[in-house]
Formats: sequence, structure tokens, C-alpha cells
Amino acid sequence: MKTLQQLKERGSQAFDGRDFNRLAQFIPEAELADYGLSMGAEHAGKHTHKEFTRENILAQLKDDVEFGFEKALNQRGISASCMFHVVDMWNWVLEEGLENYDADKGYAQYGLPLFKATAIEYDFPNPIGDDVGDEAKYDS
Repeated sequence: MKTLQQLKERGSQAFDGRDFNRLAQFIPEAELADYGLSMGAEHAGKHTHKEFTRENILAQLKDDVEFGFEKALNQRGISASCMFHVVDMWNWVLEEGLENYDADKGYAQYGLPLFKATAIEYDFPNPIGDDVGDEAKYDS
């Protein structure tokens, strides 16, 4: 599994920083700026971070895959694209077979192929069943 330091070196891949915003829950407040993250004054001193463990990452990944499927199936292009980068980041962190996913090939139909591959890998809900995710019926 990658380290938080390796994530810092990788940097955010999503145009809106959604991947690192999700990552923030695992970073101590004093280190958030090192990742290009900040919090509003109203939240300063209140941030408690989760331990950066496989178990905690998988719990977040499950939620993010489900949200990614929702956005992709509803053809929400911007949100689906951002969630693609979030799921790709967690797969890269975990290093369990999907860390080098071909984004050019896998972004078809709002990222469904990546969401499906991740769901299958970790036995998460897979709302597209036997479909690959690149079928034309998922296009707008």
C-alpha cells in the first residue's frame, strides 16, 4: 500500500481536487497544507483524521465506487469524471491490481469500466451486472 508521502508527491488528479478532498480525512490537520489543502476558519482546530489503513481506505472506496456508479449511470459527466479520479487514486494507493488502470481505455461511458472493475475486485455492489460498462446504452 502506498504511503501518504507518496500521495503528496503524486498530487491531485481531479480538476476540482475531489480526490484530495476525500484524502483529507486521513491527514492530520497540521499537515493539510502540505497537500495543497486548507480548511475554513470555522473548522480550524476541529479536524480529526482517520487512520490511514487498508480497512479505512476500503470503506471509503466502497462509498466512492457507489457514488461513481450513481453519477455515471445518471450521465453526470463532470461528477463522474471527478469520481473516476477519486476511485483511480484509491486503487493506486491500495496497489492490489488496479493501480495502473488505463484511464484512456477505462473512462468510456462516464467511467463505468473502472467502477465495475473496482466493484468486482472488492465485492462491492455492481449495478451494471454482466455489462462491461462501455456499451452504447450508457452513453448520453
